[in-house]
Amino acid sequence: MKLFYKTTETPVGCLKLVANDDGLAAILWENDDPKRVRLGTMEEAKNHPVLVEAERQLQDYFAGKLRKFSVKFSFIGTDFQKDVWKALTKIPFGETRSYAEVAKQIGRPKAVRAVGAANGRNPISIMAPCHRVIGSNGTLTGFAGGLEAKSFLLKLESQR
Repeated sequence: MKLFYKTTETPVGCLKLVANDDGLAAILWENDDPKRVRLGTMEEAKNHPVLVEAERQLQDYFAGKLRKFSVKFSFIGTDFQKDVWKALTKIPFGETRSYAEVAKQIGRPKAVRAVGAANGRNPISIMAPCHRVIGSNGTLTGFAGGLEAKSFLLKLESQR
């Protein structure tokens, strides 16, 4: 599967958008751990239609014009991970869920730690909103983009 990328500047830093011909495969942070999301070789393609659309939707999101992303996703991971990542996309804009709530949502209520691990490997940050998952006591927990970015995203959504 051939992968294409482009970079885009956002209020949370420079992001690398990655796609294949089926859809968006990843949004990677500037200082992302290369072991967190393993994708393989990529070719720069600034005009790839999926990447252009993903960039437009991100710009609209940060400008306060978009609350729900419609770009097609092409998740690359295990079936369990894909179940968790799809569940993330169902968390409404401006709301949060705990890891336990996500585990219940996918029908695996005892898999809280596994949900946390899958959440940490979510390849499509922001659009598959892993930033909306918090600790059961309401605290902000780990985030690939850093807790400052997580806080920024949650604040951005709570203001609309």
